Amino acid sequence: MTFSSKPMLDDFCTFLNQAVSPYHTVELACRRLTAAGFTELPLSQPWQIQPGGRYYVRCFDTALAAFAIAPQAQQQAGSFRLAACHTDWPGLRVKPNPEQVAAGCCKLNIEPYGGAIYASWLDRPLSIAGVITRKGERPLAPQIQLFDWGEPLLTIPNVAIHLNREINNGLKLNPAVDLLPLLSSVSPDWLKTDLLLQHLAQRLGLEKTDILDYDLYVYNAEPACVLGLEKEFLSAPRLDNQSSVYACLQGLINSQPRQGVNGIVLCDNEEVGSRSKQGADSATLKLVLEKLRLSLGWTQAQYLDALSSGLLLSLDVAHAVHPNHSELSDSSCQALLNQGCVIKRNYSQRYPTDARGNAIAEALCQAHGIACQKFMNRADQAGGSTLGALLSPLLPMRCIDAGVPLLAMHSARELMGTQDLPALLALITALFEAD
Repeated sequence: MTFSSKPMLDDFCTFLNQAVSPYHTVELACRRLTAAGFTELPLSQPWQIQPGGRYYVRCFDTALAAFAIAPQAQQQAGSFRLAACHTDWPGLRVKPNPEQVAAGCCKLNIEPYGGAIYASWLDRPLSIAGVITRKGERPLAPQIQLFDWGEPLLTIPNVAIHLNREINNGLKLNPAVDLLPLLSSVSPDWLKTDLLLQHLAQRLGLEKTDILDYDLYVYNAEPACVLGLEKEFLSAPRLDNQSSVYACLQGLINSQPRQGVNGIVLCDNEEVGSRSKQGADSATLKLVLEKLRLSLGWTQAQYLDALSSGLLLSLDVAHAVHPNHSELSDSSCQALLNQGCVIKRNYSQRYPTDARGNAIAEALCQAHGIACQKFMNRADQAGGSTLGALLSPLLPMRCIDAGVPLLAMHSARELMGTQDLPALLALITALFEAD
């Protein structure tokens, strides 16, 4: 099983450059799934599905579940093969009434989201994207409109070294002071008049009073690019975790289930703990699976058997060995750029892969010629957790944690190897098509 690296990377870069908020990520996913023959189902209405069908359901705007059903699934329940990842990333969110004026400039008030590397957001071209909420026909049904400014709009300037001689000895940033992006130059006597809201309404062809609220993300407006002497590296925003989102989507689209149900779940809010209705630590995925079970006519016993015999791939990026700081990585269980996808393990269950799960992943990789690596953190480092640790207590099925190795994780711009995403996609496809 091989995947051509160049066309995939071009397509992935296009996806990255358009996936500028979790709302946009889900919208892009829906478009790709629709183009591949998947049918949308409403989360809160009855489903009509057929064995052999391919479906997806949006879950509260920033999450999504999709599944392909084997032709014989109604007679023989089989098992679930699932892949899960998250749609969000660390960054900055725009507050309501955000305008602040200082030194002839209008700034936007923000709130950090997740564990962002603050300094990496300085001196970059930034923009905003998300959704605008508008008045609907009735109060309980507002209209939700996707929005992307679409070009550089904001920046957060550094303090000059002449004014901060200690800047290279360690930079401590207060997000309420140092991370407020500049929006516009204004006159000294300018009074706050909802400047951002006015321009949002203008770009959408609305009146300012039509906009009830917004959910806007500040994003790095620099496009993804391939670099290195042999084009070995991909530098881009949002690699954590759009690399996994892309691999999930393409793996499901490219494969056919041999038995049971293949599915993906794209969850939001992983970077802040997943405790939301659209997060992995919720009942939403179980709701989706239960509705699927009822629509297929499975008994409760068949459903429980399909769960317990199932397999879950939890997909998130892994820490690659930093060339300037190899001492931060484990001495024997390291992940290197361009050496394949990573199987992650942690005995404290931050990554719930066990020996049998490792064996399954290894066997799939060997059978299909997929490059893979085993990864563990140093014993004195906790590392990050993944969706697998949250979903495993909710879904009684074996879980394998996997992903691509990454440098500068949680930076406004991250770095990965160009050979690793094809390997991850090959692993997902192999799992979905395995007997």
